[in-house]
Amino acid sequence: MGGNRHIGLQQWIWRAFIRSALVPLVLVEAALIAIYLFSNSEIRDEQTAYLRQTALTELSGAARLEARVINARLEQVASLANGYRNLVAETLTAPMAAPPVSAKTIDSGVTYSPADNGGSAFFYSGATPPARQDRNKIHRMATLDPVMRELQRSNPLIASVYFNSWDNYNHIYPWFATADQYPHDMVIPDYNFYYLADAEHNPSRGVVWTDVYLDPAGQGWMMSAIAPVYRGDFLEGVVGVDITVDGILTEINSLPVSWDGYAMLVSQDLNIMAMPAPAERDFGLRELTTHSYQDAIRREIFKPDDFNLAQRAETVDLAAVLKGRSNGVQQLMLNDKALLVGWTEVEQTGWQLLTVVDEDLLFAQTNQMASHYRQIGMLLIAGLIAFYVVFFAFLWIRARGLTERLLVPIEGISRMMTDIGAERWRSEPVHSEIAELDGMARHTHEIGLQLERSQELNRTAQQRIELVLDSTTESIWEWHVGDREIELRGRFGERFGLPVGRVPLDMFRARIHPDDRARVLSAEESALSSRAQYAAEFRFADAQGVYHWLLSRGRVLEQDPATGEVLLLAGTHVDIDDLKHIESDLRSATHEAEAANLAKARFISSMSHELRTPLNAILGFAQLMELDSQESGQPSEYVQEILLASRHLNTLLSDILDWSAIQVDARRVQLMPTDVAQIMNESAEMVRLAISQEGLSLEVVPPPEGVTVMADPRRLRQVMINLLSNAKKYNTVGGSVRLYSDVFGARLRLVVEDTGMGIEPEDQALLFEPFQRLGRENTAIQGTGIGLSICREYARAMGGDIGLHSEPGVGSRFWVELPLSAAPALPRSGGPLVYCLSDDEVLIEQVREVLGERARLRVGNAGKLLEQAAESPPSLVLIDEAVVDSSSVSMLQRLRQLQAGLALPVLLLADAPNLASVHELVSECQGLVRKPLDSDEFDALVNVLLEREAGHAE
Repeated sequence: MGGNRHIGLQQWIWRAFIRSALVPLVLVEAALIAIYLFSNSEIRDEQTAYLRQTALTELSGAARLEARVINARLEQVASLANGYRNLVAETLTAPMAAPPVSAKTIDSGVTYSPADNGGSAFFYSGATPPARQDRNKIHRMATLDPVMRELQRSNPLIASVYFNSWDNYNHIYPWFATADQYPHDMVIPDYNFYYLADAEHNPSRGVVWTDVYLDPAGQGWMMSAIAPVYRGDFLEGVVGVDITVDGILTEINSLPVSWDGYAMLVSQDLNIMAMPAPAERDFGLRELTTHSYQDAIRREIFKPDDFNLAQRAETVDLAAVLKGRSNGVQQLMLNDKALLVGWTEVEQTGWQLLTVVDEDLLFAQTNQMASHYRQIGMLLIAGLIAFYVVFFAFLWIRARGLTERLLVPIEGISRMMTDIGAERWRSEPVHSEIAELDGMARHTHEIGLQLERSQELNRTAQQRIELVLDSTTESIWEWHVGDREIELRGRFGERFGLPVGRVPLDMFRARIHPDDRARVLSAEESALSSRAQYAAEFRFADAQGVYHWLLSRGRVLEQDPATGEVLLLAGTHVDIDDLKHIESDLRSATHEAEAANLAKARFISSMSHELRTPLNAILGFAQLMELDSQESGQPSEYVQEILLASRHLNTLLSDILDWSAIQVDARRVQLMPTDVAQIMNESAEMVRLAISQEGLSLEVVPPPEGVTVMADPRRLRQVMINLLSNAKKYNTVGGSVRLYSDVFGARLRLVVEDTGMGIEPEDQALLFEPFQRLGRENTAIQGTGIGLSICREYARAMGGDIGLHSEPGVGSRFWVELPLSAAPALPRSGGPLVYCLSDDEVLIEQVREVLGERARLRVGNAGKLLEQAAESPPSLVLIDEAVVDSSSVSMLQRLRQLQAGLALPVLLLADAPNLASVHELVSECQGLVRKPLDSDEFDALVNVLLEREAGHAE
C-alpha cells in the first residue's frame, strides 16, 4: 500500500508464523485471552466507527457522483433548450419565405393544427381574437418541425419541445389534438412554464427550470427547461423542453447506490420531485399516477404538501439541514427505521439529489464480524484445557487469520472481475501489502480500461458498418434454417409492410413474384447444398401488392460441426427496381434503334470512341505547336493546316453526331412561345463579325413587334445561324446577306437571302439530303453536307418546314416556316444562373449556344462573382483555365461559404497541354472539360449538373 515495502507472498506467510511460534507458550496462554477479551470490544467499536465514517464518506461521494450524472443530463437538456431558443429567435425575425401550413379556425376563435402530418401541433387560443392572430408566426414556426423532432429523438429524457408566445400561441412537438386538450380561452402567460422565464423571474434571460407540475397537454407530471425569446427588450415568447417524472425516475433508478440504497430528487422548495418504489415505502407516499387534467388545463397543479419535506413532521429536521447546506450526510428516522441520507445539490437547477441507505444493512457486516470474533474467543478459552490442543488451535487460528487477510484483496479482485464481466469497465481497484496481489489488482484494473477502449472501438466500427450497410442496402437479413424463419433489419419492414425482426420464411416467400419463386428456391438449395454464396434477383410485393425488384446476396455463417448442416445464412437486400426499369427501357430503346438503323448505331459508336479522342489530342498538340512557333517567330503553315483540318474534322464529327441524335431522339426539341425578333437579332449578332470579315454586308429587317412562334429557341437559333453561315460561305465577293420575315396566315417564314452563286434546279431536290454538297466537296469552302439536313429535321420537329428558291448566278433564298403563337414569349430571366469566368469571346459564345434557354449566363471576373453571389447564388460556375491565378482556389472556397452549405458544381475549361498548371484547382472542381469544347459532351455534362441542382433545390 502507498509507500510500504512489498514482500513476496510466501515470505510474508512464513514471517508471520515464525513470530507467532517464538512467543512463550505461557505468555500466550495467559495474555492472549486477556488481550482478546479487552480488545474485542474495542476493535468492534473502532471497526463500527470506522465503517460508519467510511460509509458516510462513501454515501456522500455517491451522492456527489450521481448528482453530477443528473446535472450532466439536465445540462444537456438545458443546452438543447438554449440552442432551440436561438433558432426560434432567428426564425421569427430573419427574412424568409415560409411554406403554407394547414390550419383550422373554429367558432371559439381557436386556430389549431387539425391533423398529424408527422410534425408538430400548434394552438392559437381564443383569448387572442382571430383577427389579431399572427398567421405568419404559424408558418415560420412550422419550418422548425425537423429541429423539434430531432431534439425530442436525440435525448430519451425529453418528452416534448414547445414554444409559447405572448399572444397565447402554442407550438409543440410531438403532435396531439390541441383543440381537444387545451381550453379554448387559455391564457398561456398565466402558467409557470411561461412566466418563470420573464424579466421579473429571469432577468439574466438564461435557461431556467420549473418545479414539477401537471402538464395541461396530458403527459402527466413533468418539469420543463424554459428560456425566453426576446425581440430587443420585448419578450416574444418562451421555448421549453419537457421532461416527465417517469423519465427522470428511470434515470434515477439506473444510478447505482451501495448497500441496496436508492436515490430521489428534491426541488429547491424541498418538494419531492421524483422517488422510486423503495422511497415510497419508506416515506409512506405514492408517486402520483392519476391526474385531473380538467383542473390542470384551467390552472397550475403542483404536487400536494405531503411531498414537501418541510411539511412532514418526521422530515422537518432533514429539511432544515438541506436548506442550510448544499451537501452532507444526515441520519433520519422513518417508521422506526434508521436511515442515512446523503445529498448534493444539482448545479444546473439547484435541486437536491438524495441517496438513502438503511443503517441495518450498512452495519450488518460489522455485526457479523463481531460475532465471528466472539467465536474465536470461545475457541481460545477451550484451548486452555489442553496445552497441545491450545497450541495447535492457536496455529490454526493464526493461519485462519492470515487467510482472512488474504481473502479481502482476493475478493476485491474477484469483484473487479465481476464488474468487468458486467461491462462496468472502471471498477474501483483494491490494494494489498502483498506485492503479487497488489500487482494483480492493478493488472485487472488495466485490463478493464483496455477492454473499455476495445469495446468503444468495436462500437464505433459497428456503427460505421451499420451506417454503410444502411445507406447501400434495403436491409440486412439472417436466415435461421432450422427455425424456418428470416430476420429482417433496416428499412425493409417499413417499406414492404413486414414486421422488423423474425418472420416466418413462408410469409416472406409468399411475397415473391410467382414467376421468380422457382429461381429463388433453386438459388437457396444451391447455397444450402454446396455451401456456396447465395445470390438471386426477384420481384417482391409491398403492402399494396406492388412488385419491386430486389437483389439478394448472402453466404453461410454457421454450420453444424457434427453433420455439416447449414444453420444460418446472412446477407443483404439491395433495391434494383430503378436499375431494372432502366435496363428494360434501355433494352427496348436498343432494340428499336437496332431495328431502325443498326449500321448507324455502329457508326456513331465508332465516331464517338475512335475518332474524337485522337482528334482532341491532335488539335491540342497542334495548338501547342502553334504557340511554340509563335514564340520562335517562325509561323508554320503546316501547323495552320493541321489546325484547320482538325477543326473541320471536329465540326464534321459534331454535325454527324447531332444528325444521328436527332434521328433517334426527337424529344430534344422543347416547344414554347418564342420571340422572333430576339432570335433574329441574336443569330445575326453571332455571325455579323464573320460576314463583315468576308467583305459582305448584313441587313436584318425586324418583324412586327410582339410576333411569337411555337419553337425551341435554342434549336431555332441553331437553324438560323446555319442558314446565315451558308449564305456567307457561298456568297460572292462584295455580296450581301438579308434576314427578314413574312407572315402567311397562321404561319411565319424566317427568310435568309443571299447574292451568291445560286443552285441548279436539278440539284435543289438533293440539297437537304445528308452529306450532299452538290459537287463542292473539293473546293476551298469547308462544310459537312449535313447542316441543312439538321435544319430540316429541327424545323419539322418544331411543327414547321424548310425550303428554298434559288437562281444560278443570282442568289438563293432559304426560309423556315413555323406556326405562330398567340401567347407572349416566355421571359428570358428565369432558370438557373450559370457564371462563366473567361475573357475568350469565342468560348463565351459557344457556352451561350450550348446553354440556350435552359439557364441564364453571366460573364465576368472572380470579384464580380463574389459581389453578386450573396443575392444571386449561381447554380453552376465555369472557369476558363486562361484566367486561373493563385487566388482561384481561395475564391472558390469563399464562394462555397457564401452558398451557406448548398452544393455548388464547378467545371474547369482547360487545354490538354496545360493541365499541370491548374492541378491544385482541379481538386476543387466537379469536372474538367477540355478545350476546344465538344458541344455534345459539354451539353450532357451541364444537363446532369443543372438537373441535380434543381433536385437539391426541391
